[in-house]
Amino acid sequence: MKHLISPSILSADFANLKDDVDMINRSNADWFHVDIMDGVFVPNISFGFPVLSAINRYAMKPLDVHLMIVEPDRYLQQFRDYGAHNITVHFEACTHLHRTIQAIKDVGCKAGVALNPHTPVAMLSEVIEDLDLVLIMSVNPGFGGQQFIENTYQKIRQLKALAAGKNDSLLIEVDGGINLGNAGELLRAGTDVLVAGNAIFSAKDPEDAIDELKNISVSNIRI
Repeated sequence: MKHLISPSILSADFANLKDDVDMINRSNADWFHVDIMDGVFVPNISFGFPVLSAINRYAMKPLDVHLMIVEPDRYLQQFRDYGAHNITVHFEACTHLHRTIQAIKDVGCKAGVALNPHTPVAMLSEVIEDLDLVLIMSVNPGFGGQQFIENTYQKIRQLKALAAGKNDSLLIEVDGGINLGNAGELLRAGTDVLVAGNAIFSAKDPEDAIDELKNISVSNIRI
């Protein structure tokens, strides 16, 4: 399967949000990555249902919703109602993770779990068969523009090994500090979905930046 690109709408120009949504629709991107932050689980507050609804109104591609919030179970049906296709919750925010995963599926969404940089992938061993995707955070969640954490490559390989033979259809997504300098190595390690914010929206031509990320060939990556 060709890897997927999920531009992070948090890096878009919110004064011209529809223009950026239209750009992603035209582009070779696959999903819209939507970060929801509550100011509790992470220090920042991003946006909530009104902005998600506005994005959904014009988006022609699936909404990849990443919940950086406490008590995500309270809002799963609302996120589905406002257009979420994937819902990813944080391992660190869920006391009863298995129940949360099943609740995401019950509302009709693909179920994902995100891991903070300090959380070992082994913590997912009891639920790996139930997941549609795992999101590896390659920076600490809550702030854009951070430096990529090099240990991410090893975590991807460990996750790939954990899922082997148990959930071979699992999608591995990586979020944080992704650019052309590290995207190829992430793909070689086993990444299926690249989330990119600044690398796309700060580019002179965001559509070209998406194309460059989409067209990276793993076979051309030096080992």
